[in-house]
Amino acid sequence: MREEYQELIDEVTALLGTPATLENRDFGLIAFGAHGGDGDDGGEDPVFLTDPVRARSILQRRSTARVRAWFESFGITRAVAPVRIPPDPSAGVLRGRICVPVRHGGALLGYIWLLDDGALELTDPRLADVRAAADRIGALLAAEARAGARRGELLYTLITAAPGRRAAEVELAGELGALATGPLTVVAVVPWGEEDGDAAGSPPAFGRGISGAVAACMVPGAGASPPKSGGALAVLVRLLSLGGLDPARAAAERLLRSPHADGRGGGREAGAGAAAGIGAPCEGLSGVPGAWRQALSAARAARAERRLGPVARWDRIGPYRMLTSLTTSPGGLSDDTPGGSAAALPDASVRALLEPGRRELARTAEVFLDCAGQAGRTATALGIHRQTLYYRLARVEQLTGLDLDDGEDRLLLHMALKTARLLRS
Repeated sequence: MREEYQELIDEVTALLGTPATLENRDFGLIAFGAHGGDGDDGGEDPVFLTDPVRARSILQRRSTARVRAWFESFGITRAVAPVRIPPDPSAGVLRGRICVPVRHGGALLGYIWLLDDGALELTDPRLADVRAAADRIGALLAAEARAGARRGELLYTLITAAPGRRAAEVELAGELGALATGPLTVVAVVPWGEEDGDAAGSPPAFGRGISGAVAACMVPGAGASPPKSGGALAVLVRLLSLGGLDPARAAAERLLRSPHADGRGGGREAGAGAAAGIGAPCEGLSGVPGAWRQALSAARAARAERRLGPVARWDRIGPYRMLTSLTTSPGGLSDDTPGGSAAALPDASVRALLEPGRRELARTAEVFLDCAGQAGRTATALGIHRQTLYYRLARVEQLTGLDLDDGEDRLLLHMALKTARLLRS
């Protein structure tokens, strides 16, 4: 359908002689019309070069939260007819615009933007043709959304081991055609805020415009410790080869810029605390459930250890590959959800160390073990004197009953501290 969107926007651009841009309702770029310079010299479009908002939209494929809020202040989310928006240099909007809402069945699906400084009257009969193009685009977006919704439902069934998993795999293979044979992987984003009406398996509205994404769904409660509103986002991504995860990383980075990547359903340019994980490549849909669990584990690890993120690959999260497997159920939900396993609880010997008033001691022990028990490196990393370090380590031994000269006790303490970090994320 991408070509159809581009053809319609090119028609609008030619009709009015002014650049037209098509964005979805989350201001994600779908198509834009070319517009020549002042002559036939082949120069760059001066409008493109002098309007930062349009440049950002085309180059980065979306606008900032501030610009989005400014445009929405003109009532475009409720409008059914074209809306004129004046320039505002302080917002980076150096040229005025006319916004033509794209709707279908009363639902807002996107916007056609026309660069204009007042030369085009809202009564111009040509705008009727633009509105007709918007209606055609709305029908296409609605059809695409229905297809995406079904793919999302099938992906949800496939990755969460819901009833009908085998049937879902077969149907999804039919939906994807040749893409179903791979190579594929899954990207997980945690936390992901729910949009109005979102439910298990529903695809996010942003979905169009994520290069390489072939299916997406919400997995409520996944990756949350303790469970919060929202959950995780799962996106099935096609790869160019089994050895190349670049398309998945690009998709993950784009997703983290979404206003929904903060667990609250919007409001910030990038989600504070949000992280993305990428599973191992797989051939065919049978490997997708495993890639989802790996991606979710990598996202949780990136939230627990910020040095791993904000985008983490499963094969590069070290010991968290094991720790996340102990705290995640097969369906991808955290084991501290109702009905979860007790495996996620800290070992009894370290619970006293994990009390809120002893976080400094716990951090000291974790850094000491991260530094392979080397006192000099630990003291330097913490910025404390060695004697202070020895005192704290003695307190750790008193509280836990563990011997830091014993290899198994060190292993137990290290795993318990890392698990606690994971569950706090």
